[in-house]
Amino acid sequence: MAFDRGAALTWYQRNRERSRALFDMLPEDVYYSRPIDLRHPVVFYDGHLPGFSFNTLNKRALGRPGIDARLETLFARGIDPSESQVDQPDSLHRRSGEAAKAWPDRETVRAFVAEADARVIAALTNDDLDRPGDALLDRADAVYTILEHEAMHQETLLYMWHRLPFAQKRRPSGYVPVTEGRVPAEEWCEIPAGRATLGADRASLAFGWDNEMPRHGADVPAFAIQKHDITNARYMEFVAAGAAPPLFWERVDGVWYWRGMFELIPLPMSWPVYVSQAEASAYAAWRGWRLPTEAEYQRAADGASAGVCDFSSWDPEPAGSHPSGVSRFGVEDMVGNGWEWTSTPFAPFPGFRASAAYPEYSADFFDGEHFVMKGASPATARELLRPTFRNWFRARYPFVYATFRCAK
Repeated sequence: MAFDRGAALTWYQRNRERSRALFDMLPEDVYYSRPIDLRHPVVFYDGHLPGFSFNTLNKRALGRPGIDARLETLFARGIDPSESQVDQPDSLHRRSGEAAKAWPDRETVRAFVAEADARVIAALTNDDLDRPGDALLDRADAVYTILEHEAMHQETLLYMWHRLPFAQKRRPSGYVPVTEGRVPAEEWCEIPAGRATLGADRASLAFGWDNEMPRHGADVPAFAIQKHDITNARYMEFVAAGAAPPLFWERVDGVWYWRGMFELIPLPMSWPVYVSQAEASAYAAWRGWRLPTEAEYQRAADGASAGVCDFSSWDPEPAGSHPSGVSRFGVEDMVGNGWEWTSTPFAPFPGFRASAAYPEYSADFFDGEHFVMKGASPATARELLRPTFRNWFRARYPFVYATFRCAK
């Protein structure tokens, strides 16, 4: 597939516009706060997105001089909290005051962001970015790396913003969550034994992350999978039996609510429940079932198309709202409305080779503590909606827009 310079430039500018809109949701006094103690403060992400693009494309791929070595290092990489930190997030204090002293003032960050953007845009406009045989620019690999990196981080920003007090966010006009919907019946789809295709060959994709390759097959015995994601209604049964409520639920005066981005919403029973992988596994075991493996998910999702995704909604929608996206086996909502947990630890495919443009992207997480998620959420960019895309988080990390369905 030939590299389309105009499309890449448009995508970069679209990314930057969306990121600016997300930062503009927050008032000035939130800039040095940590919406999630396990992550950097807001200021880091403002500098990180263009900083990563500049470091990867201009400095590493094109060999160009830097802007400010201190800021390029400061904004280079985020945090992956350890399992113990995820289990005990209170051990990390809110350090807004410290952060304001440790991080540069906002004008310094803005100047760095503007210069990084200008240099990246100049490279996208003028440089030879598709160089066969070049480790970083073969098939414009570094270009797509920075484009997808920012698109993925926009979802990170949203789940961070989700934890901020409602008064610290500017609510968009016309915001009305879709809460009305019937809780779908508990139905199962039978998936016959067959072969799942995992991953892709580099030549078949305009771009793919190193963990998506190479293409290979896996034999999958016959199994059954739920037609719909587990809803808040189904998970409520688990909570009533003594399980802890999910992070996205809040109880006020004995009434359950969904903590939305901008307000508490009476808990929509028909929405998919958002939980950690550990909570999903516990529910499945409580019902006598299990989570699907990555290969089972891949097979069951064959032929599925996207539903609630690409920033089309601030919230999930009732399960089963997009039956036109059904897979060839009759399974619904497999792409959109929430990432879906699997039981598969995040690991390399046979023949894995780390990306030259971003070698630590996957390899640093092949530790047996992260689990594969598939599909997409309402905040997943359309450019990431390919069957081979793999997402992952630690088992007890509760902040992401992730749901699940069971298999047996």
